[in-house]
Amino acid sequence: MLLILLLLIPVATAAASYFARRRTVMEAVNLAGFGAIFFASVVLGARVLAGGTVSLANGFFYADALSALVILLTASVALICASYSIGYLRDDQQSGELGDDASGKEQLAQLRMYYTLTPLFVFSMLFMAVANNLGVMWAAMEATTLASIFLVTFYGKITSLEAAWKYAMIGGVGLSMALFGTLVAYYAGHNLTGSAALSGLNWSVLAQHSAELDKTSMRLAFVLILMGYGTKAGLAPMHTWKPDAYSEAPVPSAALLSTSTLNCAFYGLIRFYILTSGCLGAEYPSHLLLLFGLLSMGVAVPFVLVQKNFRRLLAYSTIDHAGIMAIALGIGGALGSLGLMLHMTFHTIAKALLFLCAGNVYQHFKTDQFSKIKGSVIKAMPLTGVVFFVAMLAIIGMPPFSLFQSEFLILRAAFDGGHTLTGVLFVVFSAGVFAGVLLLVGGMILGPGGDEPVAARRPWRNGSLLALASTLVIIGFWVPAPLFELISRAARVVSGQ
Repeated sequence: MLLILLLLIPVATAAASYFARRRTVMEAVNLAGFGAIFFASVVLGARVLAGGTVSLANGFFYADALSALVILLTASVALICASYSIGYLRDDQQSGELGDDASGKEQLAQLRMYYTLTPLFVFSMLFMAVANNLGVMWAAMEATTLASIFLVTFYGKITSLEAAWKYAMIGGVGLSMALFGTLVAYYAGHNLTGSAALSGLNWSVLAQHSAELDKTSMRLAFVLILMGYGTKAGLAPMHTWKPDAYSEAPVPSAALLSTSTLNCAFYGLIRFYILTSGCLGAEYPSHLLLLFGLLSMGVAVPFVLVQKNFRRLLAYSTIDHAGIMAIALGIGGALGSLGLMLHMTFHTIAKALLFLCAGNVYQHFKTDQFSKIKGSVIKAMPLTGVVFFVAMLAIIGMPPFSLFQSEFLILRAAFDGGHTLTGVLFVVFSAGVFAGVLLLVGGMILGPGGDEPVAARRPWRNGSLLALASTLVIIGFWVPAPLFELISRAARVVSGQ
């Protein structure tokens, strides 16, 4: 019943938050709920390592090593963001960010919306990871959009509404294509007989019979799925919603969007990649993934180089890393798949940390524009400045941080697999992003600054930052054996071994 428990906890958390009448109760309920989810995700990972696949209700709920890893990463970010959001939203409330003219009752209603929608947002991502049925998996991904749209509009600004509208329109079109792709994949199995036919859209069954699927249908299905789930992942040219949504949503929500939602979108892509490779061979999906991956990395470079807003910069960095993960999936094989799973794990930690640091800087300086920050960050906020700088070095792939290791592994897999042009372009685009992020963020953190340092106002965010920063530094040198084993088994699921 562990899989059911993973889904019931966030629903119960949302319900308790909705009926709570005090801010402190909502905060405590969310923190306890996400703590329980994290504990359950660790237990699930241990169960999968000990006994293999976990399933329930005749395979309707299903978790292998890939599912367990995505669930663990989602639960980890959700717990960190739950802790961080307590102080973040308190500061918003005190500074008037929730509305200068809003009454205490109106502000409480706004906080209730956040604390109710966030568990539902996490629920939809967990549901996607444990759903064996491809149709249910698509519905869960659609639910992530419905929950997160209202989080993007949280502050009620015109720019927030515009960002949410763009997110809804582009995301809706993308998920419509994913729905058509799912239906076509279902049709591809129309020749299956016996229990395989009765299992309908169950991924585990289709994967066992992937060689029997209709080849023409699977070609079309994968194109539609790549465009659909690629929209949620932010692959170019379906990426245009990301910078607006990330810069308008509350920072904890943006952190979840840039890590957990990205992971879930790639989870869906991976499931269909496995089916398509089993049906058509790996070459067909590989070419498409490499094309979209390189396009995403290439599109990110000029926008990073000329960016004026540091939260939008993080969005383009996420687009770049989505491209890196698409390239890793396209390269495939044992090495490419391991690089993909390692990069997904390392990116989740580093990017969540970057968003929390960006939230601290935004609340302190009341701006997300590089040009308007007077005084270097490291003078005004010493801890945030140091952690921000470390996280920035990690995200651009500076050794000895962990993302250097995963990117080097992907690059090695590209050259070993004969993808020489892909490897060369990978280096060129990575160098462009490296230069842009280092110049802009490094200048903001270590710039000459003003004459007098500005004292940081509150230490409440330090716990979340230090926990993530410590994890980021440690995994650059040592990945715990159970976690590495889970990552390795997830990679074997991707590569079909």
